[in-house]
Amino acid sequence: MLKLENMSANTQVTSTYDQTAPQAVGAIGILCKAAGDPLRIQILKVLQQNAYGVLELCQIFDIRQSAMSHHLKILSNAGLVASRREGTTIFYRRNPLNPDIDLQSVQKALFQAIDKASVDAEVAERLTDINLERANASVEFFNRNVSLFEKNQDLIASWSDYGDSVESLLDSSVESTKTALEIGPGYGQFLKKLSAVFDQVIALDNSAEMLEQCEQRSKKQELTNIRFQHGDTFAAIDKGITSDFVSLNMVLHHNPTPGDIIKHCAELLNDNGVLLITDLCAHDQDWVKQSCGDLWLGFDPQEITDWAKRAQLAEGNSLFLTQRNGFRIQVRQFKKTPHIEI
Repeated sequence: MLKLENMSANTQVTSTYDQTAPQAVGAIGILCKAAGDPLRIQILKVLQQNAYGVLELCQIFDIRQSAMSHHLKILSNAGLVASRREGTTIFYRRNPLNPDIDLQSVQKALFQAIDKASVDAEVAERLTDINLERANASVEFFNRNVSLFEKNQDLIASWSDYGDSVESLLDSSVESTKTALEIGPGYGQFLKKLSAVFDQVIALDNSAEMLEQCEQRSKKQELTNIRFQHGDTFAAIDKGITSDFVSLNMVLHHNPTPGDIIKHCAELLNDNGVLLITDLCAHDQDWVKQSCGDLWLGFDPQEITDWAKRAQLAEGNSLFLTQRNGFRIQVRQFKKTPHIEI
């Protein structure tokens, strides 16, 4: 009798499996076929951390727009890439989660395999050129508009509107108060608080003109424990800078490779250090690109979470603030927790 019950259960399981298997196999086949082309593998590798427009991808891979659009359509139909319109440009990025929940584990394994591969040398060189063009455009804007920085920022969000919330989250974040690093300090509105909390503060900016303005204002406030460093996160890593706290205050939407800068922040943090990101949520107000030098129209919170997770940072507290002009601000806390897989 026991044998018959087991046979009945096995029969039922087999029947259920037979009904679902053809659909699952077909979906996996579509996914693998989409990623099976060598060029599309390279595209998925390039889209690992950052989003690019069609024309940028054409330049990176040196192919015609019609051909690139064809490949992106195949990847999109398979759920491997997602698109987002910013003004007149559509940007593509890798889709962290396949819309088919049954394929998410397969897609994750596929991405992990792709991430271990390296892009062709020529592709890597053209990718570097694209990112450098973006970075130079941002630095040039701030060097040219240093006197208008505060006015431009006020068009979107003034420090007075959200600074108290940022400082409050800082107070609940700090474990060690030896060193802090603020990347892109602007006019230094956050530096006064950082100077009072930490023994040593480093203000890092790739715009020499902005950094000079920041230093002058800090001297007027008699902030004596701040070191002003010209350069970017690459330079900070090269100099061996490490800190217990890193601030990215309204910086990501000006950065050409936001996923990379979060990864760099993780490298700059000491164990148990905290990264505090303040930035705009995704919006559709394209005028900020011309008026404020923004490269990105904010970010979906999940995008920042995904970048931080890939950098092995654990998500902490978050605040979301709505401005009077319709912009929403996200204040995000992430921690570098050693020896724990995120």
